[in-house]
Amino acid sequence: MGTTTAIEAIGNAETRIRPFVRETYLEVSPYLSKTIGLDVHLKLENLQHTGSFKLRGAVNKILSLGNAAATTRVVTASSGNHGAAVAFALRQVGGEGIVFVPENASDAKVAAIRRLGAEVRFHGTDSAVTEAHARAFAEAEGGVYVPPYNDIDVMAGQGTLGVEILRQLPEVRTVIASVGGGGLIAGIATYLKAAAPRVKIIGCSPQASRVMAASVAAGRVLDLDSDNTLSDGTAGGVEPDTITFAPCRDLVDHWIDVSEAEIAQAMKLFVEHHHMLCEGAAGVAIAAAIKAERGLIEGPVAIVVCGGNVSIPVLKGIL
Repeated sequence: MGTTTAIEAIGNAETRIRPFVRETYLEVSPYLSKTIGLDVHLKLENLQHTGSFKLRGAVNKILSLGNAAATTRVVTASSGNHGAAVAFALRQVGGEGIVFVPENASDAKVAAIRRLGAEVRFHGTDSAVTEAHARAFAEAEGGVYVPPYNDIDVMAGQGTLGVEILRQLPEVRTVIASVGGGGLIAGIATYLKAAAPRVKIIGCSPQASRVMAASVAAGRVLDLDSDNTLSDGTAGGVEPDTITFAPCRDLVDHWIDVSEAEIAQAMKLFVEHHHMLCEGAAGVAIAAAIKAERGLIEGPVAIVVCGGNVSIPVLKGIL
């Protein structure tokens, strides 16, 4: 996939998804600005329909399928947010879907998928295993598989975040986003490195599950185990042929890992100072911004608060 092709796809996605996807606020964070010593803004995807940035890629992919989305059973795999996003998108076009989730998926996210009308099935305990199973099921049953990240239309949909950030904050110098399969940061980086090459892209992961960061360091996609983490949205393995690997390798300037304690503290301060919910994956990005060595990031900074779908038990645990 060439860079030009990807940028064109992001431009097409920006037009296609507008009737269904919010342009979320880019809000100044006085607390984080003071703590970090830079002008810090938060891109509030926790306020997106379905509570996550994943809606962007899912809507773009479903709409790009045309009539097939409404006439053929759509199959996907998800730790939760992508599944809810696909279910939401299918509802808009009158389609039906099956979402495979890991057996340890968040109860809150599973409930959200079901509320939006999709069927939920459980398989495996690692996202890479769940994805492989869902893809094979779709092929065997004649369904249409919608990947959570390993797809140009999905990645392009996530890249519309880069378009919005630059439109809302033209002087932005650093963008920080959490990384699982890499669709979010690959889409953002592809657009911003073309439109505003000065912008630094910082990828961040929980220490308990940092497959993409380790893969980039190794120069190839690795098959690594992951431990339990508050950042369930970024946890698990990565498909070996993913199109997101090259932009993660070539366009992400720095990588930061954070501990579970740092994630929990970041989630807590977000609730306390911004009076909203964020999930673990969003806490990763906030924690990385706080942890970053001075000089590594420049202001203004945009932190992607990628989702707000946190369960009550997890919320109680961090508070």
